[in-house]
Amino acid sequence: MFAPVLSALSYVAPFLFVLLLVVTVHELGHFTAARVFKVAIERFSVGFGRAIFKHRDRSGVEWRVGWIPLGGYVMFAGDENIASVPDQNDLDALKADIRAREGPGAERKYLPFKPLWQRAIVAAAGPGANFLLAIAIFSVLFATLGEMQILPRIGSVVPGSPAAAAGFQAGDLVLSADGRGVSSFEQLHDLVAFRAGEPIAFTVSRAGRTLALTAAPRSVVVDDPIAGSEPQGQIGIRPSTSPADLIHHRYGPLEAVGAGAARTWDVISTTVTYLTRLVEGKQSARELRSFIGIAQASHQVVVEGARGEHGLGAQSLWGFVNLINMAAVLSVSIGFANLMPIPVLDGGHLLFYAYEAVARRPVAAAVQMASYRVGLALLVGLMLFATTNDLLRINFFHFLGGPFS
Repeated sequence: MFAPVLSALSYVAPFLFVLLLVVTVHELGHFTAARVFKVAIERFSVGFGRAIFKHRDRSGVEWRVGWIPLGGYVMFAGDENIASVPDQNDLDALKADIRAREGPGAERKYLPFKPLWQRAIVAAAGPGANFLLAIAIFSVLFATLGEMQILPRIGSVVPGSPAAAAGFQAGDLVLSADGRGVSSFEQLHDLVAFRAGEPIAFTVSRAGRTLALTAAPRSVVVDDPIAGSEPQGQIGIRPSTSPADLIHHRYGPLEAVGAGAARTWDVISTTVTYLTRLVEGKQSARELRSFIGIAQASHQVVVEGARGEHGLGAQSLWGFVNLINMAAVLSVSIGFANLMPIPVLDGGHLLFYAYEAVARRPVAAAVQMASYRVGLALLVGLMLFATTNDLLRINFFHFLGGPFS
């Protein structure tokens, strides 16, 4: 009787934890920057819809928890324009209304009347908070647990593979790929995975000599326990299984922060590579994920973290470690996505601010409204496409059609 409920919770609970952590930190970034610049704030909400809890503090901010836990938002005082960037006519009317209601000079606490650089910082603070969260999570994991690394040494080469054709041999130590230094086999895998069909220049060390080799990864469908079946670029090499090539790297506090920042940059770089290949038509858009895909992945990372551990305590610990690591990766992705120059996102606000800095006036309200609608339609379409991908991945339509077939 309780099995279906527990099964649903095993998907919903990790998903909500990851999503609410990442989104709340994002909104706290906007909120904190606004408070630093003394911007009047009406509401800070975790979740959407009708409030199941709300409290207004002494500064006038309403803290709210909505019953739909799929995001959150910060509402600035006077933020009634749908694009949140009023044009000059709106500004004049808003200023007159504020002065009539609160007195001359009161408009200076409202976001639209803050200096342009302050408004830009408030807009960028959300994605910035996401990047800082990722660095903090990675740093804590590195400082407390260290990192298990497999050196990028080749244990074997698959016959007939691109690596075999390029001249790779067992025992080679890969030093760099595509001009980037490589310190682990995992890093080497990530560099190759999104470059199917593109020749990659490798530098390897062999018997004391440094060699330059070139191989173009071949697209191979891989069954990943977390991501599911998806095509990846592979050159046909397997890592060395020698104990000497398995290193448990321990980090000091400062070194852990540096490693956390480097890992965050690696995620950003991988994201840029994927999006570039997607635009160029070299990567399939069917790898895009929606909330369904995130829920599946968050469930699976907990399962994989607990696998092989004995005792509820150990299983819970490693399940949580995997989940918090996923939260860091997702935080980078959401921070980066919000910097895209789409009007409904933070990057869209920054784009409008850039225009205002050059033109010395805000973007016309009609242009803002039109671009807002286009941006919203684009995001909704992208979400529907990603949701369809996830439903196809779990054979939902086959299951739905089963009773009628």
